[in-house]
Amino acid sequence: MDNKKRNAKSWSIFLVLVSMYILKGGNGEVIRCIEKERKALLKFKQELDDSFNVLSSWGSEESQKECCKWRGVVCCNMTGHVISLHLNSETLYPYFSPLTGNLCNSLFELHHLISLDLSSNEFTGKIPESIGSLDKLQHLNLSSTSFSGNVPSQLGYLTNLRTLDLGHNNGLVIQNLDWLSKLSSLFLLDLSGSNVTENIEIIMFQKILVISSLKELYLGGCNFPNHTSPIDVSVNPTSASLRAIDLSGIGLTSSTFQVLFNTGRIPVTGNLHSSQTSCMNFSCLSKLYLSDNHLKGDIFEFVGAMMSLEVLDLSHNNITGLLPESVGRLSKLELFDVSFNLLEGSISESHLSELHHLKKLDLSYNSLVLNLTTEWIPPFQLDFLDLAYCSMGPRFPIWVQTQSEVSYLDLSSANISDELPERFWDSFPRLTFLNLSHNQISGRLPDLSSKLFGYPTLDLSFNIFSGLVPSFNPNTSNLYLSNNRFFGPISFLSKSNYDVLGLLDLSNNQLSGQIPSSLENTMLTFLDLSNNYFSGKIPNSLCSESTLVTLHLRNNNLSGELPDNLKNCLLFVLDVGGNNLTGNIPAWIGTQLQALRILSIRGNSFFGSIPREICNLRQIQILDLSQNNLSGRIPLHCFKNFDNFIQNNMNRRSFMVEGINIYLDDVFVQWKGQHLEYEGSKPFYLPTLIDLSCNKIEGNIPIEIFQMEGLVYLNLSRNHLRGGINPTIQQMEALECLDLSGNQLSGEIPASLGALPFLEILDLSNNNFSGEIPSGIQLQGFNASTYAGNIGLCGSPLPTCPGNEPPPSGHHGKLDDGDGGFTNQSLIQEFYITIVLGFIVGFWGVIGTLLVKKSWRFAYFNFFDRIHDYVCLKAALYWRRLRLQHLHNIQT
Repeated sequence: MDNKKRNAKSWSIFLVLVSMYILKGGNGEVIRCIEKERKALLKFKQELDDSFNVLSSWGSEESQKECCKWRGVVCCNMTGHVISLHLNSETLYPYFSPLTGNLCNSLFELHHLISLDLSSNEFTGKIPESIGSLDKLQHLNLSSTSFSGNVPSQLGYLTNLRTLDLGHNNGLVIQNLDWLSKLSSLFLLDLSGSNVTENIEIIMFQKILVISSLKELYLGGCNFPNHTSPIDVSVNPTSASLRAIDLSGIGLTSSTFQVLFNTGRIPVTGNLHSSQTSCMNFSCLSKLYLSDNHLKGDIFEFVGAMMSLEVLDLSHNNITGLLPESVGRLSKLELFDVSFNLLEGSISESHLSELHHLKKLDLSYNSLVLNLTTEWIPPFQLDFLDLAYCSMGPRFPIWVQTQSEVSYLDLSSANISDELPERFWDSFPRLTFLNLSHNQISGRLPDLSSKLFGYPTLDLSFNIFSGLVPSFNPNTSNLYLSNNRFFGPISFLSKSNYDVLGLLDLSNNQLSGQIPSSLENTMLTFLDLSNNYFSGKIPNSLCSESTLVTLHLRNNNLSGELPDNLKNCLLFVLDVGGNNLTGNIPAWIGTQLQALRILSIRGNSFFGSIPREICNLRQIQILDLSQNNLSGRIPLHCFKNFDNFIQNNMNRRSFMVEGINIYLDDVFVQWKGQHLEYEGSKPFYLPTLIDLSCNKIEGNIPIEIFQMEGLVYLNLSRNHLRGGINPTIQQMEALECLDLSGNQLSGEIPASLGALPFLEILDLSNNNFSGEIPSGIQLQGFNASTYAGNIGLCGSPLPTCPGNEPPPSGHHGKLDDGDGGFTNQSLIQEFYITIVLGFIVGFWGVIGTLLVKKSWRFAYFNFFDRIHDYVCLKAALYWRRLRLQHLHNIQT
């Protein structure tokens, strides 16, 4: 549950806990359990899967018959009836798995229940209709319980309800809200994440806002259909008594927003209570969540009148323009978040000078410039500050150091080119998250073993820090130091037991020495030491705890064989390319690391054949074994096991593990003739890739390779492969790059190769192909180098095949037999002499001048460079138009 939900519902949890204390009594009196209710609870337990025995106190033995003492059960001190059942897995048993199973009807025999909280468990099926029998309920929380199906109208029978939370059940469907009007005491309503049907969309707000008691409304993440007409909210003005509204992630547009919050659209009619009158037109609104919508333009004029706002979240929209100074007059603001918008302009002290209660400020990912004087002292003490991509430099902003209560600080990409202030590390005693990445911050780091707080995350990557890597807080959980100028060994790892370190990124520095074996004491899931100067062997202890998920050791000086202990890892990425590793490719890669998505051992000295066990890597997306000494044949009937290569499905190329993005950092592959790095901090799709180039592999190419519909890149070049290209290659619909050069392939080039719609790069050079290159724009559009070194190959763009020469034109035996022709031998001789003399004078006249005159020489060659670039660009554009037209013709 996120922070805003915790804050919004803290009062209800408090009420429940107070009720539990009061109703239990403080005098030690034994509360007797009602036998019928005890049996109902036991029957409810029997329908659940309690694998961790969370409900072990719920028993039938004599010593356990008092159900009022069972975990999560509260009874009335006077009657013994069960009045509260609290089984929220996050608060009651956070270290155990949630309860799963059916919500049986026996639970609804507890007719005296006042509070029922089953949230954060995993129940199956629908919300039972018999829940309507619990007519004394005041608090019902079924959030995050995996329920699906229609929300039952029987909830309307619960007329005493004050809080109703059905949020975050993504399978729930709202088809009708007529029952809602009966809940006249409702204070809090949470339907977030529900699926709203089209016939209720327009009237939904009308049904909700007529509830005069409603103070908190949460509809965040509701799946509304596309709006076909503006939502009409011309309803009873008592709806303006709302204190909290969450409409985040519902596809809200600016026009709908204006209808909802433009105060002129809500009429004042009828006799209203004085407190309601004072809160007309949403003026008493304290929490407004509008993130992840389609808001654009200037909307601050609509929220500027809401002087009671404590929370304003407009993040992840398309809001443009300047941030008005009027925002600074919202003096009650505690949270202000406009991150991920299109705001621009300057932020001055007048924007912030009246925000005395501000605790969270997030202006990140806009085009804002903070123009704050060095002497300015903010009126607030923040615990969260995110100014990523806000220009603050070049000097480090001194006012930030006044925020001694801050726990989260992000100043990444802030154009800071300075050293950190002397007392920087002592200014934030509560700091648990610090991101200063992508600046030009220099200097050396002090000993940080006693700095930061809790289980900190520290990101100093992409700066120009230098010197030895210092010691850090032993409770550090994530450490990013990549792309700096650190050098020397990483001895800090052996000085302390970093037993909670989960992510360590030291890539792209000048670090050396051996990889310390003390890494076995960590809980690492991600390790990146690539592009350094580490030497020696990969420690065999690296996977002692079996937690490692991604391992990048690329481009170092590591030697020896892959250690056997790696088979104990949970690896999804194994990248050890560009080292001096040797030995056979271990068979356990295929048998023990079957979850691998990326395997790169390129640029080493591995030898022997490709083990057949590699065929077990069903989830592989990048298989790079290039630039080794591998021999033997490509395993038959192997690559058809690779699901991501066989099926042409872009969704399968996204790198996800159980819904969690795995941090890939910079996956290194050779792609389209270039070395590319995919940064894990940005969303992307991995290309499906097989690279076996620069080895000694022999035999035919297995036919199943030519049938891999999902493969994007195939490089088998510079091996000893024989045979030909199978015509089934037309099935490789996703193929963009094919390199078979430098082999001993033979036969004709199949015409089906020209049917691949996305093929951009093709290299068949230096083989034994023969015959005519198939006609068509696709294959004949590549330049001659694509087919060079195939003696028997002919046809455009190579020379014309024998027998296909065009008929001769003109006459033979003399230059011209017409009037005035060159029939006289002397005239012919003079003609050639003139040509030679003209060439000598013209050539050396230009070349000699260019040799002597330096400025002319530069101007001359620059001119031809520009002409060359212009011609190449025009040719590329013309070729692309022809190709697109050809593809269009094929499709039509």
